[in-house]
Amino acid sequence: MAEAQDHKEWLAQMERESRAKQKIFMDGIAAKLNRPRVTQKPARPLRGAPDFWQAFEWPLEERIRRFTENFRGVGGHVERLAGMADVREFIADKAAQMSAQYVIRQNEPELEALGLEQRLEAASVRVWNTDEKEHWKARAAEADFGVVLADYAAAYTGSITVLSSKDKGRSVSLLPTVLFAIIPVERLKTRLGEILVNFDEAGQGGLPAGIHFISGPSRSADIENDLTIGVHGPGVVYALIVG
Repeated sequence: MAEAQDHKEWLAQMERESRAKQKIFMDGIAAKLNRPRVTQKPARPLRGAPDFWQAFEWPLEERIRRFTENFRGVGGHVERLAGMADVREFIADKAAQMSAQYVIRQNEPELEALGLEQRLEAASVRVWNTDEKEHWKARAAEADFGVVLADYAAAYTGSITVLSSKDKGRSVSLLPTVLFAIIPVERLKTRLGEILVNFDEAGQGGLPAGIHFISGPSRSADIENDLTIGVHGPGVVYALIVG
């Protein structure tokens, strides 16, 4: 019991010393800024975005333009296509240019209708989670192309939202070398808040297995800011706005 009490007192002493050092550090910053140190939490009468921001919305063409600028600004590629037939031909052209041998896609009706299996004669096209015996993460990691249908996209942030489920494995968007994210134009919103509200309304029991925000290709930098593309995800990402 005595040993436990000594240990408790030692922890309390360490806590006091840590807080004293913290006070000296924060007081020093305040002094350099020529202002008193703030010790009380600021009042926050409102929660969430203000009303003017929640009502803010760009017209469709402005949404497309802003999304394109933002997505390309971080190294992504954007194409605007009239319909899904154009999407099929665009992916087929890229497969021929890049000599793609292996393609994996989500198990979605819209992607089934693309007919990539018939169009890409020189490549093997696999559909996520259609064979219980298959090691699908490994198949996705081997894939040259991954093809997904975006659930949402936000123009203001240049972000694509992809949800996970048993037919929409996150590996399809995370592991292939090149990602094609198909964005039906009606799913392109102005603000990220328009997307997030859907998850609030769904509640904890209605949330998907994963919610992924994709803003261009994978970008990683070490402590010296040496930037590397494609280390933790696809190095090339195409956002295909359809409609």
